[in-house]
Amino acid sequence: MTSPGSPTLPHATRQLKALAHAGRLAIVRALVQGPMEGTPAGQVQALLGLPASTLSHHLADLTEAGLLKAERQGTTIRYAVRFDELRALTDYLWQDCCGGGCRDPHCL
Repeated sequence: MTSPGSPTLPHATRQLKALAHAGRLAIVRALVQGPMEGTPAGQVQALLGLPASTLSHHLADLTEAGLLKAERQGTTIRYAVRFDELRALTDYLWQDCCGGGCRDPHCL
């Protein structure tokens, strides 16, 4: 059962698919550590050493999945993590772990 505001199975699947790539996960990790107002795409590129076209593709995938937000400021696009979406996804993953058959001490 999902609670209000939690992702549906198809939505969570899209988000997990977007995260299931080393480059995209590295982008999310870099943005989580960046400023709340977002990090310019060029700065992410310099930090991770990804080709511009590859970075653009990954940023589009993560934004489409709802994990990032993009804000244009002149010629610069700043990307930031949508922490509400990331939290909802992790809550979704833990939802049944501690509510049912899990007897692992990590659930407590």
